[in-house]
Amino acid sequence: MVLDRLYATRSPRHLANDPLSFCHRYPDPADREVAAVIASSFAYGNVLIILRTLESIFAALGPSPRRYAECFEPKQGLAAFSGFKHRFNDSRDLCALLWAIRLMIEQRGSIGAFFLAGHDSAAGDVTAALNTYSAEVLGLDYRPVFGRDTLPGDSYFPFFFPAPASGSACKRLCMFLRWVVRPADGIDLGLWHGIAPSQLVIPVDTHIQRISSYLDFTRRKNADWRMAREITAALGVLDPDDPVKYDFSLAHLGISEKCNGVDRDICLTCGIAEICPQNPAAA
Repeated sequence: MVLDRLYATRSPRHLANDPLSFCHRYPDPADREVAAVIASSFAYGNVLIILRTLESIFAALGPSPRRYAECFEPKQGLAAFSGFKHRFNDSRDLCALLWAIRLMIEQRGSIGAFFLAGHDSAAGDVTAALNTYSAEVLGLDYRPVFGRDTLPGDSYFPFFFPAPASGSACKRLCMFLRWVVRPADGIDLGLWHGIAPSQLVIPVDTHIQRISSYLDFTRRKNADWRMAREITAALGVLDPDDPVKYDFSLAHLGISEKCNGVDRDICLTCGIAEICPQNPAAA
């Protein structure tokens, strides 16, 4: 089957070109979990800029992101990360994220336990769990970061924690869940065991949206939660137990292989050329 062959072609070269690579720097699962929250949160925009941003953050965190988060103090963090910027997120947003990680660990012992407190193992997917998780994280006390009871209107910290209830595709949160939930396979991490891979929803970035439209996995035009579930359902026909296993290899057709649906030379050598209508040889 074409997509299973594509899944099998994933490589360290692709991983090196992915924010997930930062999690693989740490052997300790506790460090990997914290690294996954941070790396996925900033995984938007140009991939080279994402990797540069994450390189600067993880250099500051030292050898153990978990230990850094457990001891994180917003006052010192705001000074240490002064001038930090990733598109529209600034140093306050980064410090609020690190503070949220500390509070989640203090409250539940781990980010996984914090998330799973709102997850129903009998649910069809993670829709309700994501709604609960985002609401709980945004409801934490951020006064030590922002100096006020409510999040300031000019902060983009809430951008890290969207919710399906708002219609968002929740791309970065779904990507984070794929990383930590799917079994360790050399790419994903297999850190959490309270969520079934069948409950995951695919992260819809621009590459997944475009390639899924080529393959007729979705006919929706807007990258929203309904599109994410529609694409996941289509992939679930191929593997009902693990539909999002195809995400990494499909996304890297665009990220690493430069698929754009226009370049004939790229189309002819593409891993899905035999089933993609964009392939000129298939016309």
